[in-house]
Amino acid sequence: MKTDPPHILCVNPWIHDFAAFDFWAKPLGLLSIAAILRENGLEVSFLDCLDRFHPKEERPGKILWDGRGPFRKTPISLPDDIKSLMPEIGQPFSRYGIDPEWFYQDLKNLPRPDLIFVTSLMTYWATGVRETIEIIKKVFPDVPIILGGIYAGLCRDHAITHSLADRVITGPGESCLPSLVKEFTGVDLKHIPDPDDLDTFPFPALDLQRHLAYAPILTSRGCPFSCEYCASSFLEPTLRRRSPGNVFKEIQHWHLGHGVKNFAFYDDALLVSAKSHAFPLFEKIIASKMTVNFHTPNAIHIREITPEAADLMFRAGFKSIRLGLETTNFSTARNHDNKVRENEFFRAVENLKSAGFESEQLGAYLLCGLPNQDLEEVAASMAVVKKTGILPVLAYYTPIPHTPMWEDAVKNARFDLTKHPVFTNNTLFPCVKSDADLNRISQLKNMKI
Repeated sequence: MKTDPPHILCVNPWIHDFAAFDFWAKPLGLLSIAAILRENGLEVSFLDCLDRFHPKEERPGKILWDGRGPFRKTPISLPDDIKSLMPEIGQPFSRYGIDPEWFYQDLKNLPRPDLIFVTSLMTYWATGVRETIEIIKKVFPDVPIILGGIYAGLCRDHAITHSLADRVITGPGESCLPSLVKEFTGVDLKHIPDPDDLDTFPFPALDLQRHLAYAPILTSRGCPFSCEYCASSFLEPTLRRRSPGNVFKEIQHWHLGHGVKNFAFYDDALLVSAKSHAFPLFEKIIASKMTVNFHTPNAIHIREITPEAADLMFRAGFKSIRLGLETTNFSTARNHDNKVRENEFFRAVENLKSAGFESEQLGAYLLCGLPNQDLEEVAASMAVVKKTGILPVLAYYTPIPHTPMWEDAVKNARFDLTKHPVFTNNTLFPCVKSDADLNRISQLKNMKI
């Protein structure tokens, strides 16, 4: 009879896409589950198919000063069942991540796990998830594989049918973790975090990675807004927050204990209720005199960038800031969400510059490729942003199931979005029908407005 603690393998799958780059992308949910399992005394292994620092990589990609960098890229073919439904698009499809043989050997070198967790991020990376599970099953054909994550949560039926996983779970994995471990290993987890108190969660097991070029930080879960194109409120219906002290301890842990200098906030609403949430955190960072850099790839809510917020962010070490602008059509009659007024945008930019931020550190996201969107409005928005001296950053629309805009996207797409998640890939501009509009977007990419 086996007396050793169960061995759990956690796997981050490949990306299959037309383009990909490591913009501070880590499987935070999977590493959070790994931390809970480890806290309960289980043996935990982690394999990352996106590992930019794999020891067999003879020519590692360039590491930028902020920790980002390119993934290993290998051209592959779209599956035949997808190609038959898609017109010729003229873009190469690739696997991003380590060589499959390396992954196969890494699996072979592990002791047999009792249970395997695989995560999934973008819905349109579904074929990468399937390839990952295919190889796992070649090495461990009898070990149960549990699939969770964003693709599993938003495209559950597709994942059940196509991913090859033995079980597909939806929602935050921590809630069903005790029952899954009990069912497949017979072990009861003794230390279970309180889902209503995020401070009871252990820090994600980022140290299971081969190299920590940066650390993602999540101070809250959920979002108070319900943007028509976003699934955040579906995936995390309730806004929950960690205490500033708990977040500060985590930043200290990775910086002082592991030498991490760059941190990317994953929050959807970092500055909402800032006086009780973000400001105390920034003040602790400033008082600690740590030399660290912070980045906001998920965007900051513009309305909250007061002079005090901008000053604290500058002194705390924020180096790249993205503003969630969406458009400079500030009319209340506009079709989509209206979270920002014109004067609020200009005031936010001025506050950031007055605090000391340089123009090249600042950018504003503008939505592009929405159903029936007037691209000249996008061009006009880019011109307005450029006049403020900061960078307009086009955020290409991805149709997402369970969002208010999904049905409109399905009706107006040039592919059948319901056939496979790959058709929602924003690289394909699925809701841009005319060649003239596709050409206009190409011009906008090059700032030719």
